[in-house]
Parts: sequence; C-alpha cells; structure tokens
Amino acid sequence: MTIRLIAIDLDGTLLDPHGKISQRNRVALDTARERGVQVALVTGRRFRDSQPIALELGLDIPVIAHNGALTKHARTLETVAVLPLPLSAAREALSIGRRMSADALLSDDPSGLGVLVYDRLSGDNAAVHKYIAWARRIHGDEEGKESVRQVASLEDYLDHEPVHLAFSGRCARMKELESAVNSEMGSRVKVLATVYPEQDFTLVDIVNPAASKGSGVAAVAVELGIERDEIMALGDNYNDLEMLLFAGTGVVMANAPPSLREIQGLYPTASNKDDGVALAIEQFILD
Repeated sequence: MTIRLIAIDLDGTLLDPHGKISQRNRVALDTARERGVQVALVTGRRFRDSQPIALELGLDIPVIAHNGALTKHARTLETVAVLPLPLSAAREALSIGRRMSADALLSDDPSGLGVLVYDRLSGDNAAVHKYIAWARRIHGDEEGKESVRQVASLEDYLDHEPVHLAFSGRCARMKELESAVNSEMGSRVKVLATVYPEQDFTLVDIVNPAASKGSGVAAVAVELGIERDEIMALGDNYNDLEMLLFAGTGVVMANAPPSLREIQGLYPTASNKDDGVALAIEQFILD
C-alpha cells in the first residue's frame, strides 16, 4: 500500500548527532511532500523545543510532542489535544524520584509555548545541566528566561496538572527508578525511557497512561483519513516503540539499542549520522 504519512522522531532519528537536519534528509522529505506525503514530527521533546524544527521544515501538521501528551500547531499554537499528568500521580511520582535521588524536570503550560520547571539538580548529572543550558540558549536571551524556570520547590509549585514529569541520570539508577514507578504506580501512569548507553544517560518520562507516540500518530491519521498501512514511522529509542508497531511500516535507526533493532517486523535503516531517514524514504516512498 502507498505510504501517505511519515511519522518521524527527532533526536537520534531526523536530527544528526549535532542536532541538525542533513541536506539529504531534507531533500528526501521535501521530495516526499511534493508527491503528496504528509510529514508529522513525533517527539519526546517538549513542544517549545520542537516547534522551531516544524517551522523550519514548513510543516502544517500538528506537532506531536511530550511523547504524545500534547499535540499543537506550530504556527498558530492551537492545541489539538492534551493529556496532562493527573496531579495526584505527578505528586506520587515526584516523591518516588526524590526518594531515589533523581533529578526532576516538570513540563508545564500546555496552552502556550511551554515552560520547563525545576528546583535543584545534582552536580554529577552533566547531561541534564547541558540540556538546561541548551534549552535556554536555543530560544535566545529573553525567551530563554521564559522557557526554563527554576523554583524553590517543585512540591510547592505542583498544585495543578502538568504536561509531564521527567527524571534523568545514569542508566542503572534510572532503570531502578523506572522499575519502582511501574511497581508502585502501575497503570496510573505510563513510564517511557529514552536510553543513551554511550553517554550512560537515561531520560525517564512519566506521562498520562493514555499518552504515547503511537496514540498521537493514530489521532493524526484519523483526522487525515489515513490507514495504518499507509503510515511509515521512524525512531531510535524505546519511547518510539508504540509508534513503530502501530505504523504499517516501522523503521528503526542503526543507532537504536540492539533490543529495539531485533524486534521482528521492524525494518532497519542507517544511523542518524548516515542519513538513515533519507535512505528509508528513498526505499519505501521514492523508489
């Protein structure tokens, strides 16, 4: 069946290791769109950090951000759907994270561009300090101050439903945290891990149990009148799995964890530094 929708992850997939879109990837996307194929960005990033890429590519399909918890139009900021994390679940998950000495980041402001909120970060978590600095820098001095906010206490700040809660740290510790949240909270939340073994860094997102990249893509497909078999999804990490399995054609990057690449029924492509997205589009759409 002809592919009519490309659902594509950002970090580790469309973006190269420097956070850029290669010329070959850009040309492949543009050529597919010229043939009538729709392109949706589906990312664990918060909306504010993914909006510039959607605008750069000129995409008019809503961005599926926060692992499917928030879907918004990049240009108008119209919110299509939001699945906030229930307040009681957010508080309990934060408590578990505190108990395990995990660094917490809270995503808020679903009606606007979004704000990242934190209170304190451990000194040995270099990756999260780098991320905070990056999140401020990419939006410029003034907007950067609005995009990332430090508060005295997340417990005091948390008096309403956030978009999602995230923890980060070394892989082993985050695996323990993931297990603890799943064990203690069960189906009241969904836990999605993004693992980078080469950096010994894992990001654990706690979202509404109904949220996922797969459900976000499904909603967009219904709106566009597109069948599952007409969707190609591309991703590189565990938070992409539901989307990859939902799509008629699920494509896994060569830089994905081995266990993800070994799942039967998914197709391999090259890494994000070797234009894996372009290769998949050329193989399944432009050939």
